[in-house]
Amino acid sequence: MSLKFYRRVAFGLSPNEKQDKDPLNWALSQLNTIPDLLWSGLIPSEKNLRKKYGEWVFGDREVLRKKYKNDKNAYKRAKDELRIKTGERYFELNEHAIRHYQTKYSAQPVFERFWLFWGNHFAISEKDFLAEFSTGPYQREIIRPNMIKTFEDMVLSVTTSWCMIHHLDNSESFGPNSKKGMEWRETINENHARELLELHTVSPNAGYTQEDVIQLAYIMTGWSHKWSRKNLETGDVWFDQEMHQKGDKVVLGVKYKNDAKRELAKVIHDLATHPTCIKFVSTKLCRHFITDEPTEEMINPVIEAWNKSNGSLAEIHKAVITQAYKYNEITHKFHPPEIWLMQLARMFDLNTPLSAKKMEYAFKFRPTNKQRQLSWILREIGNSPYRAKQPNGWSDFEVDWVSPELLLRRLWFASVELPILIKSGNRSHDFILACLKKNFEDHENMASLIHQFRFGTSDKDLGRKYGVICNLPGVLKV
Repeated sequence: MSLKFYRRVAFGLSPNEKQDKDPLNWALSQLNTIPDLLWSGLIPSEKNLRKKYGEWVFGDREVLRKKYKNDKNAYKRAKDELRIKTGERYFELNEHAIRHYQTKYSAQPVFERFWLFWGNHFAISEKDFLAEFSTGPYQREIIRPNMIKTFEDMVLSVTTSWCMIHHLDNSESFGPNSKKGMEWRETINENHARELLELHTVSPNAGYTQEDVIQLAYIMTGWSHKWSRKNLETGDVWFDQEMHQKGDKVVLGVKYKNDAKRELAKVIHDLATHPTCIKFVSTKLCRHFITDEPTEEMINPVIEAWNKSNGSLAEIHKAVITQAYKYNEITHKFHPPEIWLMQLARMFDLNTPLSAKKMEYAFKFRPTNKQRQLSWILREIGNSPYRAKQPNGWSDFEVDWVSPELLLRRLWFASVELPILIKSGNRSHDFILACLKKNFEDHENMASLIHQFRFGTSDKDLGRKYGVICNLPGVLKV
């Protein structure tokens, strides 16, 4: 079996890993359990980070803006101090470190690849300091624990999470005939309902109408975060009966009787088990792991596993991996920048992310340049994971990642920044050749190409060497 299977479904093999005699079983055996997070440093809970978020927004919005309304310079200085005190500039850096440490060292890297997939399927786009305080713990505490449950379980958990409710403005959605809707003359916000249909479950292929969106938005009214003068919008999620639109609703031809908070679980059950949803998500999974345009023959076994297991994600994942194994030799898949970086870090044992000790933060000064380094690299190569530009997440299509600008950014990173991340004992030509041999069938041709350039032994030549290696077609894609 081709070595590229380890890069297709995981992150390649590290210098200390060995190729398994049964690669398919190696991959499948990783999908039944949730591996512990390996990070030994700070792993703050979603609730604690939400509290920090509350301190940040209240302090800025309700204190500093009023106190310094006539002194812009003093306001800026005080705001910078508040950033430091609340960790507004730190927590996203720490979440990137947790995430990349996991993909570099996990004994279940195939599981971690699915974690990345689901975090992007249920993406949180860049908005309202969510990247700074919420998206990382959302992916750790909402996405990850549901990965051995059912797809329906995951959709319900995601839909009722604080992060997604705030992201898609469901706290601003009032039933027009609800108590608060009539008192405050408010009506529905369709954002959450629309994305639940379009992006998370059935997709436009289900043929839903604008009226379906409205009816689903009615069902979702009441699911909001508690608001208070002190905590503002950072309170816990609850169901506010006084915001909920009463009466029966009809979504995709199914009638849902007036049943308050229980309506949402019922409609999510129907959406998550809808044939169009199953095909849509199965196709996305095959696109991520196999090829941009998966065929019916590739997708159908995943659909069958879904139906047989009643949506068990572990069984769905196994079916995807089995198909990826089957079509490994005849398909190609281009890696988006973050996965490319993760693979380089694992295959070449790069000195990234920083250790937990070096990521410690005292909330007294700005994070150091070293602490910001990984997040800065992710931005520079165009794929900061918690800052998707749209709610549909980062693209899984090659065409969106092969612009001259984005390819030049990768070339720059591999030539200039990557050599700085190479450990002192791993700078020899022999080390590079050993890593290539472990991960690429074509390692001899790759080594020959490097030889043709006649690189020297200087740091500059080392950068040029990695610039060539890391941007070869066989490294950019599998």
